[in-house]
Amino acid sequence: MMGGRRDGPLMRNASQSTVKSRILMAIATGISLGCVFAFLYPHGFFSSSAPTFHSRLTQVPSTKCESSEKLNELKTEYAAASIRNAELRQQVKELIEKLKLAEQGKDHAQKQVEALGKQHKAGSFGTVKGLKTNPTVIPDESVNPRLAKFLENVAVQRELIVALANWNVKDSLEIWFTSIKRVGIRNYLVVALDDKIAEFCESNDVPVYKRDPDEGIDSIGRAGTNHAVSGLKFRILREFLQLGYSVLLSDVDIVYLQNPFNYLYRDSDVESMTDGHNNMTAYGFDDVFDEPTMGWARYAHTIRLWVYNSGFFYIRPTIPSIELLDRVASRLAREPKSWDQAVFNEELFFPSHPGYEGIYAARRTMDFYLFMNSKVLFKTVRKDARLSKFKPVIIHVNYHPNKLERMKAIVEYYVNGNQDALKAFPDGSDW
Repeated sequence: MMGGRRDGPLMRNASQSTVKSRILMAIATGISLGCVFAFLYPHGFFSSSAPTFHSRLTQVPSTKCESSEKLNELKTEYAAASIRNAELRQQVKELIEKLKLAEQGKDHAQKQVEALGKQHKAGSFGTVKGLKTNPTVIPDESVNPRLAKFLENVAVQRELIVALANWNVKDSLEIWFTSIKRVGIRNYLVVALDDKIAEFCESNDVPVYKRDPDEGIDSIGRAGTNHAVSGLKFRILREFLQLGYSVLLSDVDIVYLQNPFNYLYRDSDVESMTDGHNNMTAYGFDDVFDEPTMGWARYAHTIRLWVYNSGFFYIRPTIPSIELLDRVASRLAREPKSWDQAVFNEELFFPSHPGYEGIYAARRTMDFYLFMNSKVLFKTVRKDARLSKFKPVIIHVNYHPNKLERMKAIVEYYVNGNQDALKAFPDGSDW
């Protein structure tokens, strides 16, 4: 019986290899086709929105153009945003400044309420005392960090003498700071209005502060007249008060014979020397105005007071004090021909009335024999045997134009003991 055909091992192996090769070829073909379709139809084979290969190629340049335009738009938007950001930063800075001022005002009001808010019974006759001393502001070193650091090394108990000077008053300034050194005063400072006076102070070991450049102030400071320079102090002093320092503002035509800080009361916003020459003119008096045509009512009583001298006054860092400086500086800017001393007194003394709100600042008049003006000295004191032996705290040569000669004579009389040093001078300005 014939047996059936059987394949040998070799044939079986060849057949299996063929099958495997076909399978591998099919897999490779499928993968290749899948890659091609994935490239040509990224959104799917049946998607109607899938772009063709040709459309993809044609869109490349368009995309580059759109990117360039988009980049330019972004640059423009960035520039606009930068400008807006700078504006916002400035607005924020201004708002912070207003907030600080508001907080200072709030602190002032709060302390007033604390002092006055609690109700009290009125005491017995003659014992009632009202509030006189306003609270000081919160020091704000951000106003001028450089000045704040400088004052830490100059001021004593947060107060100091301050004078403004340019080269025009160099000789008077030298007598001024020499007299201060002689008395032993340490807390004083010259605000230099030009480079030459700053160098002069440094060479004489005098504390000097040169302000940051300010074209408006610098032009007046370098070449301004005495009145023009005098008007600057109200703007410059504001920073000292904002930093929390009390200032004894001093002109340079002053000779110091004692330490003025030992004679201050410090109970008012402004404590000033007077242009008055006796008790009446210095401290006030009832002056009767006579108008005969009024008949029975011909006599009208008025209160008179000779003005405070704006060349020597002590000012505390309070809200009313800063308001005073702001008002005077603003008026002098609007009225360049106005005299700073007249404006200073008007703002300090004029009461509130219809259309005007006065400043509610406490004020004190200094003893006119201690803080002496040159009219008192040359018209009265030098001729009086008793008064001529009295030693003032300071003498301000404010009534006479030949300041330097009279300052030297004052030093001769009070420091060197020359009893004839003052005799040659007339009472007034005429020889």
